[in-house]
Amino acid sequence: MPIYAYRCEACGHSADVLQKISDPLLSICPSCGADSFRKQVTAAGFQLKGSGWYATDFRGGQGGTSAAAPSQPAAESSACASCPASTAKD
Repeated sequence: MPIYAYRCEACGHSADVLQKISDPLLSICPSCGADSFRKQVTAAGFQLKGSGWYATDFRGGQGGTSAAAPSQPAAESSACASCPASTAKD
């Protein structure tokens, strides 16, 4: 679900609100009650929910699920033992 930033034009109160895309826009300020609570234009924000998503999935380190970098260049690792040396390094 997207996270939208709202700000009241009357009192300056701001809040981040987790809403469905189909939810109606908020207009009443929760702080002062004025009908001037407007959605701000900001960078996209979203929240992943459900099984399988963890905060450590995409952080490097020992416990993460990130792939290890290959220790050899691709040309060397794909060369066969019976191929001539001149074609294996092309």
